[in-house]
Amino acid sequence: MEQIIRKRLEAVGQAHLLTFIDELTPDAKERLLQQIDGIDLDSIETLIGTYVRGYPTCDVPSDVEPAPYYPYDPTATVRPYDAEQYRTQGEALVAAGKIAAFTVAGGQGSRLGFDGPKGAFPGGPVTGKPLFQLFSEGIAATQRKHDCTIPWYIMTSPLNDEETKRFFDAHDHFGLDRNNVMFFAQGVMPSFDIKTARLLLAAKDSVATNPDGHGGSLRAIFNSGALDDMTARGIEHISYTQVDNPLGRMIDPLFIGLHAGAPDSSAQMSSKMIPKVGPTERMGNFCVVDGKTTVIEYSDLPEELAHQRLPNGRLRFLAGSVAIHIISVEFIRRLNTRQAGPGGFSLPLHRADKKAPYIDLDTGKLVTPDEPNAVKLEAFVFDALPLCDKSIVYETDRTEEFAPIKNGSGVDSVQTAAQIQSNRNGAWLKACGVAIPHRDNGDVDAVIEISPLTALEASDLRNTQLPSKIKRGATIAL
Repeated sequence: MEQIIRKRLEAVGQAHLLTFIDELTPDAKERLLQQIDGIDLDSIETLIGTYVRGYPTCDVPSDVEPAPYYPYDPTATVRPYDAEQYRTQGEALVAAGKIAAFTVAGGQGSRLGFDGPKGAFPGGPVTGKPLFQLFSEGIAATQRKHDCTIPWYIMTSPLNDEETKRFFDAHDHFGLDRNNVMFFAQGVMPSFDIKTARLLLAAKDSVATNPDGHGGSLRAIFNSGALDDMTARGIEHISYTQVDNPLGRMIDPLFIGLHAGAPDSSAQMSSKMIPKVGPTERMGNFCVVDGKTTVIEYSDLPEELAHQRLPNGRLRFLAGSVAIHIISVEFIRRLNTRQAGPGGFSLPLHRADKKAPYIDLDTGKLVTPDEPNAVKLEAFVFDALPLCDKSIVYETDRTEEFAPIKNGSGVDSVQTAAQIQSNRNGAWLKACGVAIPHRDNGDVDAVIEISPLTALEASDLRNTQLPSKIKRGATIAL
């Protein structure tokens, strides 16, 4: 096997990966050879030419337009719709067992100062319940409400796959049927030296790799057998959310109904948006390019377009992506079986320059760089949108559904997520007649947590025994 792999490596200029093979134990040697054998070496030269020696840029066409969207208020003057009709349609799909939950959970909590999978990080502002538990409770409450089964597919990474499984085992899958909770690891891409275009070694017996991005989830679903499992269960659509957003609604019947039934939807892939707070907010922008719904990254949208405003003062390019989608099972299968792109997968790759520890080929020692030294390639899930026949966008409320926990402090941090959750929950209680204290800036002046088992939406609180008022500075969990 070694000689076969050496010849394949020599053919693509990557034989240096075997520099230290004679120093390795038989097990380590086998591990390295197996890893290299799993790399798509046939695509290496193309990847180097396109993404390493080249640096693809996003050329935004001059005729790009803002994507239309269904407004959060269905009675809005622009694009009103029958929300109850679509909610009923979505509820019917949920009750019939046609919907599965899908969570992208490959990240670690290192940016939060947390050693472990990000999904194990405390997300409840009062109880400290881990993010995985909050999502589990949302699934359990939905199953109870609609008398159905919601299978849950969780994409981990090679780094945290086993630890995530152990975490769920230790917590008895948070009360969910373990047969309906399935894990699979996302794929990886080799990391390239930014100067030489050589593949990097992370250790003498290991090629440096990086996760292939959230777009790789659509490949991993297929390759892992999860898609076949969905088909066998009669699942038609998956609800895609990311693990760092505790308010991301796992199953939203209205959104599902619009995805499945709106006249301008192909029911292949649909997305949620929130209005951006400013022209340069770090969110992807929903646009229309060549008649197709497309997301253009905030860094790629020309400044002139980003700052354009309508006569009423609102941003023209207003719709920001919150990484919440409904995707059909058959659409995912089609993406994976059409012959386009490396390995037959249709999504393009994006380049990111990062710092990556590597083995110096001359000394055999591990080097920790101070500057970006590696080109890492990843796919973005929203790049599947232009491949749809038609794709719709639905507006949700920022406070209702967007409280990402990405950073230890500042924007999108533990503190901001706790405040947003309290603001949402305070608004729910206020709608039920509870007196809620507020600060001068409008934030709720209390820490309030409402379990999904108590309420999935404000109307679920109507039959719940509630306090008449919340005291200023109080901490309360319902």
